[in-house]
Amino acid sequence: MSKKVFGIDIGGTTVKMGLFTEQGELLDKWEIPTRKDNGGAGILPDIAESIKKKMSSDGIGLEDVCGIGLSVPGPVDDNGVVHTCVNLGWGTIDLAEEMRKHIDVPVFSGNDANAAALGEVWKGGGKGCRNVVAVTLGTGVGGGIIVNGKILSGSGGAGGEIGHIHMVDDETEACGCGNKGCLEQYGSATGLVRLATRRLKEDDAPSVLRNAPSLSAKTVLDAAKAGDAVAIEITERFGAILGKGLSIVAGVVNPEMFVIGGGVSKAGDIVIDIIRKNFVKYVFPGSRDTAFALATLGNDAGIYGSAKLVLDGVNAK
Repeated sequence: MSKKVFGIDIGGTTVKMGLFTEQGELLDKWEIPTRKDNGGAGILPDIAESIKKKMSSDGIGLEDVCGIGLSVPGPVDDNGVVHTCVNLGWGTIDLAEEMRKHIDVPVFSGNDANAAALGEVWKGGGKGCRNVVAVTLGTGVGGGIIVNGKILSGSGGAGGEIGHIHMVDDETEACGCGNKGCLEQYGSATGLVRLATRRLKEDDAPSVLRNAPSLSAKTVLDAAKAGDAVAIEITERFGAILGKGLSIVAGVVNPEMFVIGGGVSKAGDIVIDIIRKNFVKYVFPGSRDTAFALATLGNDAGIYGSAKLVLDGVNAK
């Protein structure tokens, strides 16, 4: 019988859980709440309990489990040690060591954005490629870099933080990281709204955005697709900053492909088109042919990537 793999994506609100075959077939998925009280002390025990319930209901023994993969919203080094995970209330924690106190199977771990990137390369928009940068355009700009099929995590697990590339010198508002002028201040969903708000204050040029009940990234992108001149101007600015930022990334890692995901990517080809147009303008010639694709796994990317962490880890031993 083929062994089973559990892919676990730990978020600040919910823990997404998936049961996979060794070949990457998703057999089942479910969620449990993330209990962050008491410094997140109940998170790993809750995960272990939920896994044990699933094993019991499906007749899976410990000997049938290849391992558990855990992805978390914080830096994770190559040894699986989390270095402060504010969203979960954790300080420094060795995830494998702690998890195996509750269920004795192999455990492998990584950063959530990196795991999502690995998932997209394994079974999603980047399938068939070995050198990929996955970009998540949501509240911020997340990044995961895959080089030769492996996560580029960096010395302390903070590799791939492309959302904090410095882009604008004269920015007065602070980014969530404390710096000013970061890529995610303009290239995220909230960044697009920031650009729109600032543009609408510049003059009285007519735009449907002025009558919108509330500004959102979707509102701006929909207006641009409908031909609104001001919305087009805003999205061009958005694309110019993202395109330039990704050209910087390409100059360092020379990927085969950028896989674009997150809520903003749901607007479709307009996002790819405005990024690629500006990317080509700025990028080093050796990376000019880098492909762009939309992510396909959605919210499941993390559980796929977490499962792949197990398979890669087991095969490396």
